[in-house]
Amino acid sequence: MTKDVIALTQRMPDPSAMLAGLLSGGPDKLVDTTGEGAVVRLCDEEGRPLVSVEAPLLVQVAGEAERLLGATPPPLPYWWTEARATTGVEEAERLAGTFAARLAALADGSAWPPEAAQSLAVVKTGGVSVAPTPAAAQPTVDVLTDKVAVVIQDRPVVAMTAWLQDAFQSAAGAELGLQVVTPAGTTLSPAVRASLSNWPSRWVVRDERDGYYDGQSGAVLRWQDGMFQPVAAADATADDPRTPVAASYQEVTDTGEQQLAITFRTVHPADERLVLGGALESIWRELTGEPPAGWGTAEPANLPWSPRQMTDLAHERAPEPTWFVVVGSPDRPGLATVRVSRTKAGVEEYVTLMFGYRPDEKPPVDSLPRAAELLATRHRLLSMLVQIRKARRDLAVPPRFEGPGVPLAFVLGADEVRQMPGDRARKTPLSKPPVPLGPKTHPAMYYPLPGDPLDLSGWQDFERLMRHLKGE
Repeated sequence: MTKDVIALTQRMPDPSAMLAGLLSGGPDKLVDTTGEGAVVRLCDEEGRPLVSVEAPLLVQVAGEAERLLGATPPPLPYWWTEARATTGVEEAERLAGTFAARLAALADGSAWPPEAAQSLAVVKTGGVSVAPTPAAAQPTVDVLTDKVAVVIQDRPVVAMTAWLQDAFQSAAGAELGLQVVTPAGTTLSPAVRASLSNWPSRWVVRDERDGYYDGQSGAVLRWQDGMFQPVAAADATADDPRTPVAASYQEVTDTGEQQLAITFRTVHPADERLVLGGALESIWRELTGEPPAGWGTAEPANLPWSPRQMTDLAHERAPEPTWFVVVGSPDRPGLATVRVSRTKAGVEEYVTLMFGYRPDEKPPVDSLPRAAELLATRHRLLSMLVQIRKARRDLAVPPRFEGPGVPLAFVLGADEVRQMPGDRARKTPLSKPPVPLGPKTHPAMYYPLPGDPLDLSGWQDFERLMRHLKGE
């Protein structure tokens, strides 16, 4: 049974509904709070948590329950309430299910997964004991060693939920890696993928044939010395420490779907007139004909698109950096992550954006120069890289090999061009000349690249361009 159970309700779970859910373990069950009251926990007789319940979240963005859970939610807006059971305790899992079932019944909704929330009866938990702290003190952490924190997830999509953000932050604060263990059928949200790329953090996939493997590299893994690590191949040597690749990871099917991936950086003066998110909205509109649908500080993205609200939140958190996730409408899959930070140059936005396309859809490659020009002339663009890749339209990251992106274009902002000596930015070793963007006296430069998903030589051209721009 899954460790996470979620109630999706039309009405906000009021105190009486929450109380009825919390009494699913009987009136003698201890209740505790953590996270400044944002998380309520049902505990055993010794005060150790059995189930942790997060504060209800109002979702006002269409498509998030479908994208992350494969569930049909109530009409917008609806309330999303998560409960996580302590791993390995059957009674705790039943307790979480009963909690969600009671909330769904009292607040007019449903529970996910349906099979986990079929009973409203009190769950008997007498004599149950759970893992001691500190592992149990962090709701998402299932195993804790001196090297890594391990999180077990049994969801269709591992998303950057508030739970998982807390786990990443706690692990980083303790100088530990975070390893996420999932079944073979699970995928990652793009918002999670980059956070699991730094050793010893990794995505660990359970597999019938090879036991465990890394969902991003395919390396066969074993639990060794307090964490999941690659297994050495039979013919590995000190000079060639190769590792076997899981057979499941190599089972690739070409569906003809594609993704357009864009990363860019902008920098703005730190003044009261600054509104963040304008660059992202401009390029989103140019490439899709519509603005983003919603944003949030975790997944699900729960708030309607509002650059002003994003700016206000980032201002409140300054000088600490702020991370956002931004999503598109269900009929045009799109997802971006935005990191806002203060630098010596001002307020910097680092954006990673991607859109998905069916085999019969053509990515709007012809619109890229215009989109780049909007960023360069109106939003103080520093640089931008555009890639195309053969990958899933729904943007979910599978535990299978997906071909690398191939560069379509690189853009250098006007200030960066001006700082280069001579004509270095205007004369390059590439076959295609750069295209000036914006005013002739102060242009940005758009460098077209081959961009053939079947031809990785585009990276050679990109590397030549980078060396040239650096003066190497």
